[in-house]
Amino acid sequence: MRTVAVIARKGGSGKTTLSVHLALAAHLRGRGVLLADTDAQRSSSQVLKGRRTPGPACVETSGPKLFALQLTALREGVDTMVIDTPAAMEEEISHAIVAADLALLVIRPTFLDLAAALQTAEIVRRMRKPTLIVVNQAPVTRNGVEPPAVKRALEALLLMRLPVIPIILRARAVYQSALETGRSVEEIDPQTEAAREIAELWDFVETFLFGRDAAKAAR
Repeated sequence: MRTVAVIARKGGSGKTTLSVHLALAAHLRGRGVLLADTDAQRSSSQVLKGRRTPGPACVETSGPKLFALQLTALREGVDTMVIDTPAAMEEEISHAIVAADLALLVIRPTFLDLAAALQTAEIVRRMRKPTLIVVNQAPVTRNGVEPPAVKRALEALLLMRLPVIPIILRARAVYQSALETGRSVEEIDPQTEAAREIAELWDFVETFLFGRDAAKAAR
């Protein structure tokens, strides 16, 4: 079993939206998925309760209970766990990092998000855990050109030596509207740019977690 912790120190970064979409992406591809909701707001749980078709299992839990939850999930045949973490609670985030095979740091292309990401990255580095950055809620490109805010953010992340996933998630209303019915953008319309972004992001994460050959075999 592989575990990915989705982390953001700034509220409103889209952490829960990304957690749910990753869990749904894995589920739609036939993986046994558990979404561990450690955020006190329980937003992930509320989203998945709105599904009208079978989806990933979801458990409301806390950081100290993650290890026991992993053991139970492993016995039940789960192969992918996604942890939705609370914002700004370092102790809870630390538990998730310890449990994770990969820490995904979610940032928007803003100064405050970059500063928070740097602080969190230092925590992850001390724990010697693999870390990747997901740039989220970025303005869409115009004629293939990145907006200045995105360019500045990518340059700053490069200077901070933080590894950035090459798939950027754009600011699209469909991400939120899909969650209103507990669905992924891939389920709403697989031909949209949002669906393509999530599909490519999950492919990248899955390959990182399981290796290229195992990821291909699961598709």
